[in-house]
Amino acid sequence: MMDALGVPPAAVRDTSALELARVWIAERGLHCSLRVGLYAEQGVSRETAAWGIILADLAGHLADALSAEGLGPQADLLDALVESFNSEAVAPSSGRTGGRGAEVS
Repeated sequence: MMDALGVPPAAVRDTSALELARVWIAERGLHCSLRVGLYAEQGVSRETAAWGIILADLAGHLADALSAEGLGPQADLLDALVESFNSEAVAPSSGRTGGRGAEVS
């Protein structure tokens, strides 16, 4: 049995909702399935800007959740996440392989 997270209530209610990413730790590594290209017709700069916003929003949600768990002030946690993200982006601690991931039916 897989240990999957639940779908957010707003996504259940919205018939136009799209899942953009799944992230798993499996076989001692990080594995992702991504839905890319939603803004491709508007150019690569629009696509990358959209994903930048998505990643920043996700980091904010993560900092909120960590703070709610008592791990520190939200602003400090967000700063630490951004610092870690920037370090990993410049010098990855592991390699990446693969493409878009498995198709979801």
